[in-house]
Amino acid sequence: MQSYDVVIVGGGAAGITVAAILRRQRPQLSVGLIEPSDVHYYQPGWTIVGGGEYSLEKTRRSMASLIPKGVTWIKAAASAFEPQGNVVVLADGSRVGYNMLVACPGIQNDWNKIAGLKEALGHDGVCSNYSAETVESTWRFIDAFKGGTALFTQPPLPFKCPGAPQKIAYLAADRWRQRGLSEQCDMHFLTATPGMFGVPYFAQALNKIIAGYNITPHFKHNLVAIDGGKREATFEVTGDDEQKSHVTFGYDLIHVSPPESPPEFVKNSPLANEGGYIEVDQGTMRSTRFDNVFALGDACSTPNSKTAAAVRKQAPVLVANMLAVLDGQDLSQSYDGYASCPLTTSLDKVMLAEFIYGGKVTPTFRMDPSEPRKIWWWGKMSGFPWLYWDIMLKGRHFIDIRHGEDKAAAFISK
Repeated sequence: MQSYDVVIVGGGAAGITVAAILRRQRPQLSVGLIEPSDVHYYQPGWTIVGGGEYSLEKTRRSMASLIPKGVTWIKAAASAFEPQGNVVVLADGSRVGYNMLVACPGIQNDWNKIAGLKEALGHDGVCSNYSAETVESTWRFIDAFKGGTALFTQPPLPFKCPGAPQKIAYLAADRWRQRGLSEQCDMHFLTATPGMFGVPYFAQALNKIIAGYNITPHFKHNLVAIDGGKREATFEVTGDDEQKSHVTFGYDLIHVSPPESPPEFVKNSPLANEGGYIEVDQGTMRSTRFDNVFALGDACSTPNSKTAAAVRKQAPVLVANMLAVLDGQDLSQSYDGYASCPLTTSLDKVMLAEFIYGGKVTPTFRMDPSEPRKIWWWGKMSGFPWLYWDIMLKGRHFIDIRHGEDKAAAFISK
């Protein structure tokens, strides 16, 4: 059985970043990275791919080009965690041992939880930015749209990038407005959540954005079925009395953000909590059950928004604490729940929402974070991809200007 000082499960943003930091800080450690895919995607770019402003090819790089030198690529899928024996079981039945485990396998799109969705995706006016296979169909349908009813859906939390379901609605609305189609468009945003965003400060600003586009919001509406042939979408509606009912909308175009959950082997593992996520201390990123197991990214239990920006803050904390364990020292670093959600509100402006645990607004810069700005559109198109590919995934330390509540106080108190 092959064995390593550190085994990382998952070659997404979290796994590559941790591997790169480890190679820089402790190159003598043997590190194995378990990942079956040949391709790595910059998923934050998929919104603007669907909006017609970016190509899918720009979001794609080979996994081989990203795995740091000195890290052993175990090109296989993990199928089970056996933390009692310090072992990860692979899909072919082989086993990999470790002294320390970093679990970051990501989460999966649960297309099958919406009846009829999988069969309709990519045609019948049904599209989604949430996979490499379907994102280009979003732009194809938006570009071909000449008017009618357009629906944009959002599932129950948690799921990747909670602002993405409404971002594509704004990009589509702005595109159609530029083409003079606004009067022909009947747009609806249907979300399973009770408001536009989980942080009230940004929700208030987004209420104005959605109203400006004449998009009708529907709260506590969860998509449960699609009939592609009839072009009908059925939603489960939760009333104020918590009673459930169903309502059906006809559509000409529907963008679906699917429900998501951890992979099945994670849900069925000793690492998982009742919701199927890897249970960790929300500050240290260490498993609450096994002292030599750490986790980060979308599949772990930390109650933050699941974004690449969150991983950028989690990874250095995790590595520092894991090395402290190896050195017999106390865990000294703590993740504060930071996440950043660049909300594309038009084809040239972005609202940069930054916040930590508890929904506390913590901008990096002393400017009103609820105001959409062209500088953040540049960030979305150029700056953030550079930060991702050339800084974060390389394990480099970027001059990190402190984010904090004090920088938001003047604006929130208005």
